[in-house]
Amino acid sequence: MAREKLKAARIGAGMTQQQVAEYLGTSQTMVARYEREASELPLRHFIRLCQLYKVSSDEVLGLWRKK
Repeated sequence: MAREKLKAARIGAGMTQQQVAEYLGTSQTMVARYEREASELPLRHFIRLCQLYKVSSDEVLGLWRKK
């Protein structure tokens, strides 16, 4: 569920996986793996993605919903 929200946020921000990878200092392959849950997303990357996409970590994790 969180992966779907992060992918949707990336697409909504008009960013490619490559752009996100450069922001995180990783490869496009790893971003793709994070989005498919083939690899575990490190906490430091999760925090940076929430900041980049301007979304709450609670919202991404399903702990809080926008009204």
